[in-house]
Amino acid sequence: MTQRWPDIPYASWKETCATLHLWTQIVGKYRLARTPWVNHSWHATLYVTSRGLTTSPIPVGDRSAQFDFDFVDHKLIGALDDGSSAFFALRPMTVAEFYSRFLAITDKLGVRTRIHGSPNEVPGPIPFEKDTIHGSYDAEAVNRFWRALVQIDRILKDFRTGFLGKVSPVHLFWGSFDLAVTRFSGRGAPLHPGGIPALPDAVTREAYSHEVSSAGFWPGGGPVDYPAFYSYAYPMPDGFSTEKVTPGEAFFDEKAGEFILPYDAVRNASEPESMLLGFLETTYSAAARLADWDRASLECPRGRIGVPRVA
Repeated sequence: MTQRWPDIPYASWKETCATLHLWTQIVGKYRLARTPWVNHSWHATLYVTSRGLTTSPIPVGDRSAQFDFDFVDHKLIGALDDGSSAFFALRPMTVAEFYSRFLAITDKLGVRTRIHGSPNEVPGPIPFEKDTIHGSYDAEAVNRFWRALVQIDRILKDFRTGFLGKVSPVHLFWGSFDLAVTRFSGRGAPLHPGGIPALPDAVTREAYSHEVSSAGFWPGGGPVDYPAFYSYAYPMPDGFSTEKVTPGEAFFDEKAGEFILPYDAVRNASEPESMLLGFLETTYSAAARLADWDRASLECPRGRIGVPRVA
């Protein structure tokens, strides 16, 4: 169980986590620069793979490019649909060096693209080409983080199957560095006030243009300084913060404005999957019930392998 749910204490790898966060922003911004806008910035995200994270195929004219973080052999790999590829090793290096090496790969593959050269959603952003501060890379810690993501991705995808309405993919937002899945009621939402550091308000307001219940996972360094699951509603319905949810280790964080479940509570549980699904289901149910979602038409039993849903 400890292998499947590895220990990922934030304090021991926070410098590496901060560096990796910025590296994913560089690669994610390449996808952002090449992909037509999809609602709520879904076109810009990364996805968990059996070896790390991927952009998935990115259109480059009539060709396709893909960039993968391999957290097993610790490489950044670029590949085109003509079979050509290039890579460099992931090791301790500054963000500036990673940026230069990434651009060199795009040059070698002939797919150089101008990207926005500064990070988003971090305080005091430093342009990538000038960032010689962040440069840690603990390969073993990154591998443990990825192995945790594999388990979390699997359970979020299972949870996703129990909804007939509009629901996001399970994806990693490189701005906030969280793995997330979001359900939508189908109704519009009040204009979001914006104000997220280093993120245009227009992007935030489009992301929250419709009523949502969203859940996911942070490795730490966000609203809480340890790895944790979260669940929130926008707009937050009256009474949401005082709802009773499961498991008992979950709580509402007033500063963050969302329910929090420490990763370690799940990791150390006798049935981690059941505990996490309980958190996802009860926090969503609280949001949908209090906001009067049309649950009868939006919900369904979670999917079963090889069994068509009864229409």
